[in-house]
Amino acid sequence: MAMNRRDFISTAATLAGVGVLSSILPTTSLLARTLTAVDVSAVNIDQLRPTLLQDAQYRTSRLGLDPRIWNWHRNVATNAMPANYYEASLADWPAFGRFPRDQHCEVVVIGGGLLGASTALHLAEAGVDVILVEKDNIGSGASGRNGGQMTPGIARWSAETILEKFSPDEAKRLWRFTSVEAMDLVDELRERYGFECDRKYGHITTAIHPGHMGPLVANADARQLLGDTAVKVIGPHELQEEYVRSSIYHGANIDSIGGQVQPLALLRGLVYGFAKLGGRVYDSTKVKGIRQDASGTVIETERGVIRASKAVVLGVHGSTEEFISGPSTTVPFFTYVAVTPPLSVDIKELIPSDLPVYDTQLQIDYYRAVRDNRLLFGGQGTGNSWSPRDVNNYLLDRIRTVFPHLEKPELEYSWGGISDLTLNGATDARKSGDSVPVYMVHGWSGHGVAQTVRIGKAISDDLTGRNHDFTMLTRIEHSSIPLGSYLSPVAIPLIKSALGVINTLNPADMVSF
Repeated sequence: MAMNRRDFISTAATLAGVGVLSSILPTTSLLARTLTAVDVSAVNIDQLRPTLLQDAQYRTSRLGLDPRIWNWHRNVATNAMPANYYEASLADWPAFGRFPRDQHCEVVVIGGGLLGASTALHLAEAGVDVILVEKDNIGSGASGRNGGQMTPGIARWSAETILEKFSPDEAKRLWRFTSVEAMDLVDELRERYGFECDRKYGHITTAIHPGHMGPLVANADARQLLGDTAVKVIGPHELQEEYVRSSIYHGANIDSIGGQVQPLALLRGLVYGFAKLGGRVYDSTKVKGIRQDASGTVIETERGVIRASKAVVLGVHGSTEEFISGPSTTVPFFTYVAVTPPLSVDIKELIPSDLPVYDTQLQIDYYRAVRDNRLLFGGQGTGNSWSPRDVNNYLLDRIRTVFPHLEKPELEYSWGGISDLTLNGATDARKSGDSVPVYMVHGWSGHGVAQTVRIGKAISDDLTGRNHDFTMLTRIEHSSIPLGSYLSPVAIPLIKSALGVINTLNPADMVSF
């Protein structure tokens, strides 16, 4: 039987908060900018089309990063910040330049990740005048650092949960929105603007315990009820022979809707499309505040103000609490990814299906083949940022566990990133009631590459009156987490420890963090 992870996390976080909130102090350090901005007028639009290299090339990162995260390379020079694998496998990309002076527009999008870029692009396609601002550089945050796997669902809500929370018709609508429509939209945009992002199709969820096959079957059954026939259940022999050459699994769900992508290339492709349509983009531009006045909404930056007459969109992921009033609904956590050097064996000897993999253990592994016969492997969720040494040791141990026949695996790249989770496991989407509304979406729980792009379109459609898809998302209720960003270093270890004890006592119960 699958454990109700959402209720357990909610209770554990509440208990953690009772004793520790008063002792947790905030930190507010900021990272100095590492990139000299280029005037946007000097940027050739064609230079913004992402160009994938045949293989990654070691280089120093040109992206300003949050001071809590890092990049590692085995040949890193002293005091240098190497590019992560995604940045290193793309041709250099010009900066846009800082916001120069006071300006007007219809919509301001704050945050240059997948949500912000998709929203800006779809609004521009609808003829709306948009300015996109990013405090660091395009791709510095989670959108340029995630695992690159595309799975259906709304954050951690699977088909079963959606059926529990919505009426049958609404559940079918939400599931289609977060599955077929989300995946198809990525393909449509890639074709429309002619960019590559290493898009591949299909996904595997492997059972780490025989008792986990029951929940996988239940999930496939729930998807059938929602009109989704894209998943099939297979046993261990077919899995090992045709899909993943590892003996640690007891079967799997094979999902033809899911897939994988080079996330930084996808993000750059969306921004490229926005720029082609005449959109204004400014990076290295931190927003200091948002206020309403008689003429609309004023967005204050370090160099001037932007006046928005129709809407403001917050696509700032874990920094949302800087701009909204009242308690947060999310807790941030750190997660990690690594990439091997080119393997000494054909990677199809490990993953003959070339499909990305999630497993069902408490602390999930996820991995996939990437260019030049490399293996990308990620996992862990921590309340504080682990060091590169600890991350590398952990991920190498996991690679050896999954593929013990792979001789002496090594890592060439590794990096950390910040995600955020809600107590109920679903994404938190909001729209303010102001005359110039503020849209906000956060709480992805590490899942949402395709859905973020789809929700960007939903925001555009809501603002232009095309449909009510975004309203559907706002009806999901969320619990507040006072001082959520400061609770994380205590709450995350507490929750993981308690879940670990329960998992040891009842290993057949499927609960993943």
